[in-house]
Amino acid sequence: MMNALLGYKISQSQQFTDDGKRIPVTMITAGPCWVTQVKDMGTYRSIQLGFGTVKNISKPLQGHIKKAGLEQKPRFLREIRAASDETVTAGAQIQVSDVFQVGDNIQVTGISKGKGFAGVVKRHHFKGGPRTHGQSDRERAPGSIGQTTTPGRVYKGKRMAGRMGGDTVTVKGLQVVSIDPTTNTLTVKGVVPGGTHGLLLVTKV
Repeated sequence: MMNALLGYKISQSQQFTDDGKRIPVTMITAGPCWVTQVKDMGTYRSIQLGFGTVKNISKPLQGHIKKAGLEQKPRFLREIRAASDETVTAGAQIQVSDVFQVGDNIQVTGISKGKGFAGVVKRHHFKGGPRTHGQSDRERAPGSIGQTTTPGRVYKGKRMAGRMGGDTVTVKGLQVVSIDPTTNTLTVKGVVPGGTHGLLLVTKV
């Protein structure tokens, strides 16, 4: 059976377990998703999922959706990998209870929140310069960034100031706490990347 669904974050909160332990939880709307395309890749199958609804879509996408036999206009389209013997067909609807169960170990992939242009202290957790002996302007400076004549340049990947956030992040080690099939709500132990209503790919490990 399929092992992934698309969804978006609703909110983050906390819950208490039966033994009184407090845990962080995230509520995720996972599905319903529609299968818009199935491609046989030999050793595995590539399944394209549609999620969400939107008012207007482009003409080529309208033809793509019509070919799958769907009336919905999905907002997001993403491909996932499935086993070669997966029997799902285009046009099928997949609910959260079809994929996940309470206690499943999952991982969640999303786009992290954008922080804008940040310095090295915030972005890379640099210590900063000395705060005494007249160095009043060096507290948050990165310091030396290179060598001398050899190699005579700054190495690629040097940790410096730059745009922070907005990256694809996968959080592993999460667990399904509860499922509400009526609202397609998935409650997950832990926190997931991105802001509210950010697109997420929830994968069963």
